[in-house]
Amino acid sequence: MIAFIAVTAFASAAYAKVEPDEALRLGRDLTPLGAEQAGNAEGTIPAWTGGTSAPAGYHPGMHHLDPFAADAERLRVDITNLSQYQDQLPAGLVELLKRQPGYYLRVFPSRRSASAPERIYRATRANATRAELIANGNGIRGAATGIPFPIPQEGMEVIWNHILHYKGEQNRFINSQAVVINGKANLITRDRSIYYVYNRDGMTTEQLDNTLLYYKYVVTAPAKLAGTALVVQDPLDQVLTTRRAWRYSPDSRRVRRLPVLAYDSIQPDTSDLATADVVDSFNGAPDRYEWNLVGKQQLLVPYNSYAVHQQGIPYDQIVLPNTLNPALLRYELHRVWVLDATLRTGYHHPYAARRFYIDEDSWQILAVDLRNSAGELIGLQESHPINYYDVPMFSSTLETLYHLQDGNYFVDGLDNNEPMYDFNAPLTPRDFSPQALRRAGN
Repeated sequence: MIAFIAVTAFASAAYAKVEPDEALRLGRDLTPLGAEQAGNAEGTIPAWTGGTSAPAGYHPGMHHLDPFAADAERLRVDITNLSQYQDQLPAGLVELLKRQPGYYLRVFPSRRSASAPERIYRATRANATRAELIANGNGIRGAATGIPFPIPQEGMEVIWNHILHYKGEQNRFINSQAVVINGKANLITRDRSIYYVYNRDGMTTEQLDNTLLYYKYVVTAPAKLAGTALVVQDPLDQVLTTRRAWRYSPDSRRVRRLPVLAYDSIQPDTSDLATADVVDSFNGAPDRYEWNLVGKQQLLVPYNSYAVHQQGIPYDQIVLPNTLNPALLRYELHRVWVLDATLRTGYHHPYAARRFYIDEDSWQILAVDLRNSAGELIGLQESHPINYYDVPMFSSTLETLYHLQDGNYFVDGLDNNEPMYDFNAPLTPRDFSPQALRRAGN
């Protein structure tokens, strides 16, 4: 029987903001972002002590060295012992292990490595007593920079915490995505830029102007797609203001506005394997789902995935015909928030029900079970995260979406043979206009 830590406080709450005395728990028995500071009773999850810092030998610009490389594998889960551990796994991961008998999980000691800048902690404390959901939960007010709801009282607050968790102020990076169909991988390499508005140093609620982030990419390989480019302007409340996206085609040398790039619309160049809202495990407006906060659970989840992030690993050693290479992946026991999303009546989506498993220390989604309208388990998403300790921030280095019924899958974030991310790239909002898109594609 799966044991959950029940969530009872939200049932009658009209607003998310908590009383000042409750907010004082942040930095005391709760971490600055709202996780339980203490470890578990069994001693298998340690206390949070501030995250991890750069190991000896690291300098900015390198692929992030593994601060836990000396850890010994604690156990291995595969089809032969799955029955012992399946209550500690997302349902989709149990199904993947059953469908791919050679797949396995390498489980290591739990390391609570997540951290963020001190200014994010300060902003989170301020948000706790003033942030509110508005517009039926499709927007927020009274929050900027930090986690809006560090002591959550309902499900929609938790998904907002993920959407708004700190991922730096700006970032330019080159990486590849792989579409794996019938065991064959096709890669696309993109030069990508992101400019975050919500999390910027000094940002206030008055300055936000319903803007979350700006995003742009230019395809650099394969040659037949090179020069294709996309730009996205993402609002906070996407019901009030629709996400705007433009795509540049080098064949026509034209920029055209995409009618929609949200919800269940298909991401360009993914061979129909990935919807728009699976980027970063979930993004965009939450309005088409009912959100139910189930509680917390201790699960084996991807964590501290430095091994698969290391420089120089050939991509065909990471992306295997049916799964990622399990020898490069790391799983740990962590407390996660369990959040159910059920599609509202009148809407359509291939994922009629989703169960999210969200890291308590960072609010990063770590895994998602995906079900169709018949309740069948059809997909598994995983985020393989690291602490980018030079920023610092905790976010995925690699994301996967497994289609369980046909065995195809999608991978995004392959960066082993590219320059490391530039978290100080000289970007401004002007770099994310349709005019800038045309220049970038040429």
